Amino acid sequence: MPDRRTFIRKSLLAAASVAAPAAAGNLLSVKAKKKLSARDAGRPLILSTWRHGIPANDRAWEVLHGGGSILDAVEEGVKVTELDPDNLSVGLQGLPDREGIVTLDASIMKGDGSCGSVAFLRQVMHPITLARKVMEKTPHVMLVGEGARQFAISEGMPLEDEELSPGAAERFEEWKKETDYRPVINIENHDTIGMVGIDSNGNLAGSCTTSGVAFKMHGRVGDSPIIGAGLYVDDEVGAATATGLGETIIRICGSFLVVELMRQGRSPQEACEEVIRRLAARHDSLNGVQAGFIAVNKDGEYGAYAVRPGFNYARYNHRGNDLIDSQSLLES
Repeated sequence: MPDRRTFIRKSLLAAASVAAPAAAGNLLSVKAKKKLSARDAGRPLILSTWRHGIPANDRAWEVLHGGGSILDAVEEGVKVTELDPDNLSVGLQGLPDREGIVTLDASIMKGDGSCGSVAFLRQVMHPITLARKVMEKTPHVMLVGEGARQFAISEGMPLEDEELSPGAAERFEEWKKETDYRPVINIENHDTIGMVGIDSNGNLAGSCTTSGVAFKMHGRVGDSPIIGAGLYVDDEVGAATATGLGETIIRICGSFLVVELMRQGRSPQEACEEVIRRLAARHDSLNGVQAGFIAVNKDGEYGAYAVRPGFNYARYNHRGNDLIDSQSLLES
């Protein structure tokens, strides 16, 4: 099983690396310290969280411009991250819970309100694909745990072994020695990939996938599979997705709130900033708290904001594929 998994990962990552060679020359890191200019806005547009959004965006853009739908694009894009052996926060190679078991969460949503998600999922290489199958092939929105795993089997999705990846195994052994067997929740621990996109016709879709907080309690589920928390999409308005400490995002229905503020006339940037302020207001202390949002509206305008510095996101539009440092509420 590990050999098969490694082969598939390497094949998809290699394909993504050559999918958009022109984009590689456009890879930038820029400070988003000014308002979005008119030439930056427009459709189509793909946004995704964190540095690993660059190869994910490459794949999404390739799918979209190869005739795929925006839904196809956001699914295929994050699948690249789900297979990245160097990413310990997404996919089966991710860091385990405190029992040493990797459990995965994912959600996907279309602008017409169709959505699907999976949570507390084991042994499935692509939870985002299973979330789409929940959306398209069942009357439900969410399947969890053993039920989700059995649905994957019924859909012909192979189960992988549960051996930890080398990087995850090493970190797990270190953690057991240093933390007195308690879950770790800190600002470095939240590298979920969330992706939102809009095509040239104004159709929107989004996806979100993660292995969750490292060394969490067994059974813990974060915001990523919760529609309205980790992801929300509405073709009339726009789309938003979140990353960070899921408990804080769930408590304010963060992504839904970003979209609703855009419905009321806020720009994507203004909406993200307001939601972060509301999130921060729920805490007596922001010590150890990090959360960030990215959003796009119907015009292809976009924005991002985080609790503290360190959050970045990838943007692919007519100007290329760039990595952008988000503005933040705190300075450190």
